[in-house]
Amino acid sequence: MARAGTKLDAKKVNSELFTLTYGALVSQLLKDYENVDDVNKQLERMGYNMGVRLIEDFLARTGSGRCYDFKDTAEKIQSAFKIYLGITPTITNWSVTGDEFSLCFEANPLTEFVELPDHCLHLKYCNVLPGVLRGACEMVQMEVAACFVQDQLKNDNITELRVKFIKRLEDAIPAGED
Repeated sequence: MARAGTKLDAKKVNSELFTLTYGALVSQLLKDYENVDDVNKQLERMGYNMGVRLIEDFLARTGSGRCYDFKDTAEKIQSAFKIYLGITPTITNWSVTGDEFSLCFEANPLTEFVELPDHCLHLKYCNVLPGVLRGACEMVQMEVAACFVQDQLKNDNITELRVKFIKRLEDAIPAGED
């Protein structure tokens, strides 16, 4: 029986559960792999696989069509962060050519309860996020590169994720099915 007057915010509980689960995952990867670089690669790979699957859910939820340009892509990425992580990063630092931008986070829910020990200073704790972006964009025929250039876990003022357009991918027909 629930206590009268006790009301939990389901979104807050889900966010905290995800944050703690993610922390446990990173901790286990640090135990399983010999060095931090291997953990960074594994996190990015896991993120890529998540992005490949997540794009379908995003497109179904939002009814989004094709992106007309890279600025449109940036806005859709921003809305995806709002939908899945409950945060709205600022889109900033556009390159002169318009093929590169930054997503800046005032707060990052993945790092809410995290302090990096000294032996993990080279750990890219949130490296799953660049992987998600890469995987999701690839599924809509867009090759991008993404990486963190600033991280509050490493005493920077903000967390900044840089996204660069590489090329538009052509629809490929599997070999033997032409």
